[in-house]
Amino acid sequence: MAKHGKKYLAVAAKVDPQRLYSPKEALALARETSPTMFDATVEVHIRTGLDPRQADQQVRDVVVLPQGLGKTVRVLVFAAGDAAAAARAAGADLVADDDETIKKIEGGMLDFDVAIATPDMMGKVGRLGRVLGPRGLMPNPKAGTVVAPHDIPRAVQEAKAGRVEFRLDKTANIHVAIGKVSFTTEQLHENFAALMEAIRKARPAGAKGTYIKRITVTTTMGPGIKVDPSAAQSLEVGG
Repeated sequence: MAKHGKKYLAVAAKVDPQRLYSPKEALALARETSPTMFDATVEVHIRTGLDPRQADQQVRDVVVLPQGLGKTVRVLVFAAGDAAAAARAAGADLVADDDETIKKIEGGMLDFDVAIATPDMMGKVGRLGRVLGPRGLMPNPKAGTVVAPHDIPRAVQEAKAGRVEFRLDKTANIHVAIGKVSFTTEQLHENFAALMEAIRKARPAGAKGTYIKRITVTTTMGPGIKVDPSAAQSLEVGG
């Protein structure tokens, strides 16, 4: 069992491990119990009742967090011609519209957080699977990162504003960052509500029994705080 320092133990003592907190209480407590000197990330960890081995029990979608993520998101766009020009105009940090740039990425140039592509570029992007795939950067239609040329400006702006992908992992869990400790509790609550609404809508057709079993809110290196799943699932954006 990992040994924790005095600072962690002092803040962890403020959390009742037996209690299910309301979403707002949990987020306020997460901010209060962050033990780091830096602006830690606030994370949501969801334990589902899904079977990740079943094709009809997969969860993969995106949500635009109303308050963003509290960090600068660097966006790369694979596009050519007018779509490349539109990507630059929309604020893309890097546009890969030639073989030279694609070769640089293949060689390990990965100075970006999100990669977006038009369908006609996917033949070339496919060569980068071994580089982009392991880092979760491969453009994918389900993640909203393979888009028609006319949708490039919207996709770039949403990525910059705080669009995040969530997906079921092999252990039936979903892990999502929703902001920073420096956010207000209200800002975090708004992002949390948007996430829960999106996860509720993404419930797969093959889901059986309890969809969401447990929800834990935590910060980077901070203690886990249990959230009441029924209260969390009833949240609505703006509600």
